[in-house]
Amino acid sequence: MTVRATHVGPFLVLLLIATSARAAPPADLGGPLGQAAGPGFAQALAPRAFAFPRDHAAHDTFRQEWWYFTGHLLGPGGERFGFELTFFRFALAPPDAADDAPRSGRSAWRARQIYMAHFAVTDVAGHRFEFAQKLSRGALGLAGAHDSPLAVWIDDWTLAEGPGARWRLRASEPGYELRLDLAPAGAPVPNGNAGLSVKSAAPGSASYYYSLPRIVVQGTLTRAGQPLAVTGLAWFDHEWGSGALSTRQCGWDWFALQLDDGSALMFYALRDRAGHRDPHSAGTFIDRQGAARPLGDDEVALEPTGSWVSGDGVRYPSGWRIRVPVLALDLSGQPVLADQELRTSPRYWEGAIDFKGTRAGAPAAGRGYVELVGYAEERRQTGGTGAHGCVAR
Repeated sequence: MTVRATHVGPFLVLLLIATSARAAPPADLGGPLGQAAGPGFAQALAPRAFAFPRDHAAHDTFRQEWWYFTGHLLGPGGERFGFELTFFRFALAPPDAADDAPRSGRSAWRARQIYMAHFAVTDVAGHRFEFAQKLSRGALGLAGAHDSPLAVWIDDWTLAEGPGARWRLRASEPGYELRLDLAPAGAPVPNGNAGLSVKSAAPGSASYYYSLPRIVVQGTLTRAGQPLAVTGLAWFDHEWGSGALSTRQCGWDWFALQLDDGSALMFYALRDRAGHRDPHSAGTFIDRQGAARPLGDDEVALEPTGSWVSGDGVRYPSGWRIRVPVLALDLSGQPVLADQELRTSPRYWEGAIDFKGTRAGAPAAGRGYVELVGYAEERRQTGGTGAHGCVAR
């Protein structure tokens, strides 16, 4: 495990925690992290007509944004890997053309944006899970995002536009280096109400959110200095907004499942402080032709079938039964490794899973990724087990 913090002061590190989940910043982390954005930031208030490729790039008028890749890779000898590479952007202040104008004597280190990235590799045969984190301010070319051509980066970790509407991902940590070319298979899929993903009844508690659920990837994974040609399938989420979760919410379980028949399922289950599921939980089912069907909280049943406990006593669910009666879908999933916990800012579990079951009575199977956020907070704050990931107050 490697955690790298470059050119960022302690207060900025704290602020970056707010961007560390696809749902919204946790409201119980203190200070500005749980507050709605101040005046000057754009808000996600109504459905949006996405425009691509422009909307793959940054939306600087909103306070926070993330570009989220997860995927599954196979080497030439059947070696299997999972990977996560995520870039987060957090604005310290809303755009102000007059303030951004060049001025004599202004420090070149001055930045309005700060960035964080997480990189993780699940080495299934090697029984290893390695992760790293980078932090930087958006100044002096250390980190940033632009749209022509598309690029998001921190240091040498990059998402960049390549030839032929393809993308490139690059990242490295001690023991592993990833260099992938990506070709999206299908159009972006808006989540929620035409891309508006509402997370609570609180005003402004929403984001714009779309997915590319099937991206064909190929490239090189270097392990312990030995390059392996790899191929596989990735999932991409892009989300931006300016709001926060409500004060009653403090965690979520997110599922991204790629079925072998070409369909896909995304669902996030938000949790309140008593460990109960919030009614704003939601998801999307995408059939093999790419048609999307929104899913409400009452349409998806999630049942943990086991648990995993970290070395210091944080308990996460590990194994799930996922039922969607309206789709006649009944699946059971298991992590490929029990320990896929990122001890970053914040601390969370995110890892590769296998699943199988039935759809309309026929066999169904595939691979996916699960993200579990908030479970370490109850342990940290109260000395409890983290069984719910929240503590009632």
